[in-house]
Amino acid sequence: MEKFVVTGGKPLSGEVTISGAKNAAVAIIPAVILCDEPCQIENIPNISDVSLISRILQQLGANVRRINRSSLYIDPTKIRTCNAVTDLVRGMRASYYLLGALLGKYGKAKVALPGGCNFGVRPIDQHLKGFEALGATTQLVDGAIIEAECDNLVGTHVYLDVVSVGATMNIMLAASKAKGQTIIENAAREPHIVDLANFLNSMGADVRGAGTDVIKIRGVEYLHGVTYSIIPDQIEAGTYMCAAAATRGCITVKNITPKHLESISAKLREMGVKITEYDEALKVDATVGPLKRCNIKTMPHPGFPTDCQPQFAALLMSVPGTSIINENVWDNRYQYVSELVRMGAQISVEGRLAIIEGGTPLTAAPVKATDLRAGAAMIIAALEINGTTEISNIQYIERGYEDVVEKFRALGADIKKVYFTGDNEQELGA
Repeated sequence: MEKFVVTGGKPLSGEVTISGAKNAAVAIIPAVILCDEPCQIENIPNISDVSLISRILQQLGANVRRINRSSLYIDPTKIRTCNAVTDLVRGMRASYYLLGALLGKYGKAKVALPGGCNFGVRPIDQHLKGFEALGATTQLVDGAIIEAECDNLVGTHVYLDVVSVGATMNIMLAASKAKGQTIIENAAREPHIVDLANFLNSMGADVRGAGTDVIKIRGVEYLHGVTYSIIPDQIEAGTYMCAAAATRGCITVKNITPKHLESISAKLREMGVKITEYDEALKVDATVGPLKRCNIKTMPHPGFPTDCQPQFAALLMSVPGTSIINENVWDNRYQYVSELVRMGAQISVEGRLAIIEGGTPLTAAPVKATDLRAGAAMIIAALEINGTTEISNIQYIERGYEDVVEKFRALGADIKKVYFTGDNEQELGA
């Protein structure tokens, strides 16, 4: 069993360079299916989700190869099937982008329902609503496979009943080669949606309004190959910013877009952390004085991101006073709370609210990652504690964080990845 072993109690210091955005990469890589020529995607994070979606494209027949650690060459012209029903597909949530890409390019798709982090129901009804509005027929087969088909997708008007990042991006993919104009209202506005639109437009698509709640896509017949660089990962950046604050450290976070981090920076400033912005970097200084409690309400972008909520919960454990988190995106994202309680945290959950009584003594304990961002919260909590914490289920963490051990070590953290066999342990990558 692989685990992270963290000995905390030291403030972080130094610099960390942020990788490409996971949530952009796992949509842009399937989007290459729409292209009529090969593409090169750069600033790709070296994480397991990227490896999975790359292998899925290879199963479909695409030629996918790594040029270097952060660049992929993808030739979609060799794709020979629209069926993506393997265990690889079931193993990641973002595999549903194959539906929009295959439907847009070939007029049909057969894709297994996705997996990924298990912290709530992830309905794809809004995705299917969009496909059907474009003229496709959809059906659920055996409760596990979605089939979509249409001879000719035709531009339409789609109003999303809820703000959905996945549905917005999937409909954008399918509409990029539909005949006529598609308008998506109540669209999500996250930075990775803008990045997907920019990628599509760089290939010759006509997508306008990304970043607002109304997106207009005029379909085109041909998309040409490009070399494209993915945006930095705002959630990875927010995670290291939280870790610096939790350990009362001072770090510089490089290769970021400060505007994408405004809601996170605002909360840290409210708590008393000094944030200094540069063109493509932030300095996070939590050494300037005692931190204050705060309340957080997660919302779709540009509100506070749900994907940074668990990390802030770990941070708020260390701050005296009562803090309240209001989770407005997912119904069941507090599964990680029981793990923090094992460390001595005083957190109670009432529906969508988590009430944190911070500043209580914490102790090291064996904990597990219940999902990707919860795993990051376990690392942050472990870094706060004077003691050694073992974190299991680290496969969740490695889905979305590139070189997490190496990056934290570079900031002075005592963290290692070990392989346990019975009573023995062996450090990996030492």
